[in-house]
Amino acid sequence: MKLLFHTLDNNIRLVHHRTSGIVAHCGIIINAGSRDENSPEHGIAHFIEHMMFKGTCKRRSYHILSRLEDVGGELNAYTTKEDTAIHASFLKEDYERTIELIADITFNSIFPEKEIIREKDVIIEEINSYLDTPSELIFDEFEEQIFSGQPIGRSILGKPETVKTFSRERIFDFISRNYTNEQIVFCSVGNIADEKILKLFKTHFGSRNTGQRKSHKTAEWHYKPTSVTKEKDTFQNHCIIGNVAYDIKDYRRLGMFLLNNILGGQGLNSRLNMTLREKNGLAYNVESNYNPYFDTGTFCIYFGTDKQFLNKSISIVNAELAKLCNTKLGILQLDKAKKQIKGYLARGYENHENLMLSLGKSLLTFDRIETIEETCSKIDAITASRLLEIANEVFDQSKLSTLIYK
Repeated sequence: MKLLFHTLDNNIRLVHHRTSGIVAHCGIIINAGSRDENSPEHGIAHFIEHMMFKGTCKRRSYHILSRLEDVGGELNAYTTKEDTAIHASFLKEDYERTIELIADITFNSIFPEKEIIREKDVIIEEINSYLDTPSELIFDEFEEQIFSGQPIGRSILGKPETVKTFSRERIFDFISRNYTNEQIVFCSVGNIADEKILKLFKTHFGSRNTGQRKSHKTAEWHYKPTSVTKEKDTFQNHCIIGNVAYDIKDYRRLGMFLLNNILGGQGLNSRLNMTLREKNGLAYNVESNYNPYFDTGTFCIYFGTDKQFLNKSISIVNAELAKLCNTKLGILQLDKAKKQIKGYLARGYENHENLMLSLGKSLLTFDRIETIEETCSKIDAITASRLLEIANEVFDQSKLSTLIYK
């Protein structure tokens, strides 16, 4: 995969992959998310993402939303615990229109007072909607449980009491601390010549100047396994079982991804899906997730089941974890697992919107982009012994925490 890289004099970076086709994708990723908030700012990174669509020095909200919609494009954004992204998909002939718009809302948003007041109500409704969805809420509460008292454990949406306090001054303070040039990557995929990309990138991003920001705040913390049960007015019981795991730069990360996929990844033939759903009919939805962060990570298994099947389901989950801790994968099992995850990886590269965001995130995190061949080579090098070691560290029953909604 041929990539164009460029770093402006002001330290904003570019990565572009030229493809065929009439649709292009581009966006910015900023190395700032909810974990960079101070306690009174809880939820402000996500709030700012919303507010960037509410007006700039030369555009009102309607004009921002219509700029790409009028030509069949789509403008979107998201916030995570560690980064914020604004991105778009559009016809390639509208590239200049799009890059100018993204630069405008990123650097020239004015955050009108009346829009701040209105958007607070919107965000609070979003929080309330989330509270009504236990199958989603439980993931946030589990991270709050295992990262108790730490910024990375707080939910991205914030809480109504903090959202109500947000002001223009607080918004600009967060931006000035975190949206600095060396923390911004512009990423692009589409049938656009390198020369054109460079010219547009320099034109719309070259005049932006800021100071430098320190890297993500890290705090010493000590994980202590806990089990919590909460009474909820739900038809099902919801359960999460998990542990802390490896950070995004840990050499064991790929092995952890492989184990997670075997256990409860996206495949319908995952071990947990086969045992809990297909064999025993105990759950409609069962999954496992591994989320690596800057300096830590999480692993968890989630399922929802009828209350009479909760204990049986937990026993089955623990049995599957024990198998991975006690028994090495055979040669054929390991080969199958590697082929499956390499297939998922290749399919992801074919989704150009996902590829664009992945390129930006990789450059932001590692300051380089690993080729698919390099990643597959690392996957091939994973041994059954390595997976057994990872399983015994992360799936150790004595280290697992549990959160149950009854």
